[in-house]
Amino acid sequence: MQNFDTNQITEQFESMFFAPARAYAALSVDYTEKLVNAQLDAGKAYSDTSLAQLRNLMNVKDAEGLREYMEGQQQVAKDLTERLKGDAEKVVALQQDFVKDSQKLTEENAKQTQKAAESNVKQATDTAAKTAKQA
Repeated sequence: MQNFDTNQITEQFESMFFAPARAYAALSVDYTEKLVNAQLDAGKAYSDTSLAQLRNLMNVKDAEGLREYMEGQQQVAKDLTERLKGDAEKVVALQQDFVKDSQKLTEENAKQTQKAAESNVKQATDTAAKTAKQA
């Protein structure tokens, strides 16, 4: 009858399945948090700009005020375009970091799995050799 070491089996399940799953889940949650915060920041900036522009429009009282408002719109459009470009770059950088970190986790897990498999093969070989000597 073969003797199973439940602690070893538990450790192997932990190192091969549960720990990598938790690490990936933590990475995913961190990425999601950063992405949501970036979106909230962008949404607030766009909302603030829109409300400021509405307030400026409400203050227009004559043709000169309308001309100034319209000239200001060009700068607002330029600023929003720059902000949009920066926000898009931020999201791309977050995605690239997530992919890089995911690949690193996968590589580490593959190495650990290979080590565990090699250890199991050695242990099985040793057990088979002992059993053959006893027989």
